[in-house]
Amino acid sequence: MKKYIAIFLSLIITPAIANDGYNPMFGTGNENSIALYAAQGIGPGSMFKLVNPFLWEFEPMTNLMVQYSQPIDIFRLPSRMNVAFVQNFGYHHDHDLSFMAIGVSWDVALLNWRGFYFGIGVGPYMRDSRDRYVESRLVFGERVFIGKNIGNDWHIELFTQHFSNGDFTNINRGFNFTGLAIHYSF
Repeated sequence: MKKYIAIFLSLIITPAIANDGYNPMFGTGNENSIALYAAQGIGPGSMFKLVNPFLWEFEPMTNLMVQYSQPIDIFRLPSRMNVAFVQNFGYHHDHDLSFMAIGVSWDVALLNWRGFYFGIGVGPYMRDSRDRYVESRLVFGERVFIGKNIGNDWHIELFTQHFSNGDFTNINRGFNFTGLAIHYSF
């Protein structure tokens, strides 16, 4: 556990290696981005599943998200502000875990090197239902991602995302996903 905390803290305090005014999540001169996220459920549990693939338990859930973003700076780090529509599809015995959500989030690129970037994000989402994983409609989404610029306008990201309510209710098993995103900036 101490090793994970040390790695996390070292990534947070490491300054982003970027040119002034350049945001690796948008490219040069772009002020908007549309993204499509597709992810597989990796089991309920804490957000530590985001960074430890040995804890992943693939389950019958698919998560799709459409996101609109604009560039911002957070503590002088290249960042983005997002509005997202989420659709989770649970199938087989997890059909009752399907939900739709809308939310806002903020992502920060902590590292930027030769077209690759690494970042984290967080934001609140409002779901249309309660279920046996999370009792509340309000959930918070945490994301960890690694991205790659493919030209100036296109970017791909490998990401993991966690949705839970921060133990505001008795039932808070959380949702965890891992997947791929494609971004078009303009």
